[in-house]
Amino acid sequence: MIFLGKTVLITGASQGIGSATAQHLASLGANVVLTARSAEALEQLAAQIGPQAKAIACDVSDYDQVKAAVDLALAHFGSLDILVNNAGLLAPVHRLLDFAPADWDKVIDVNVKGVFYMMHAALPIMIGQGGGTIINISSGAAYGVLEGWSHYCASKAAVLQLTRSGHEEYGDQGIICLGLSPGTVATEMQVLIKASGINPVSQLEVTDHIPTSDVAQAVAFLCGSAGAKYVGEDFHLKSPESRAAIGLAMR
Repeated sequence: MIFLGKTVLITGASQGIGSATAQHLASLGANVVLTARSAEALEQLAAQIGPQAKAIACDVSDYDQVKAAVDLALAHFGSLDILVNNAGLLAPVHRLLDFAPADWDKVIDVNVKGVFYMMHAALPIMIGQGGGTIINISSGAAYGVLEGWSHYCASKAAVLQLTRSGHEEYGDQGIICLGLSPGTVATEMQVLIKASGINPVSQLEVTDHIPTSDVAQAVAFLCGSAGAKYVGEDFHLKSPESRAAIGLAMR
């Protein structure tokens, strides 16, 4: 895809996958709107990227803040062409009965409602422009259960259905809606998972996880014509075929 002149809004952009994706897409010529709860971290990243970047603090579980971020993208850059729904929580890791209901709710508010809110705010703009791309960061947790992850597994299964709904309802209006399931990625989330000691994922070392740059390259790949092959479903970065298609080394 030619990113020059295209505007990308990335949630959870202050660190990890979101930060790496913002830097990579900006290097390809895109304008990037950076959203996360940490205003200071966002401003530092925007300064590092330069005039192609615009930062706005945004809690995706608050629809008014989501709408403000989407409106800013349109006002500042004149379009909103790509939405990367990356913001997500996993901690704390507990079995069902050990959860405080408020902690379970918080993950659903960010991981599920945040994706819906962003899609709800962005879709009218994209449809009015004649098309757009929505990439929802998914997970293998959407397809199976891991001990201590009831909140995360439930949320990612819901995100998969939002991806399918986006394609089913708006695919004929130029909306490319798909998911990206990256596998385990070397981010702060994995540090928290390891500290929990619950389920096999916590036994992995940092070196067992892929770098955030792999995910950033996958996002760029899916924003191009290749993304049309995966509409309504998840692109699984763990598979050898997927990595080969992007040009990434096997793991």
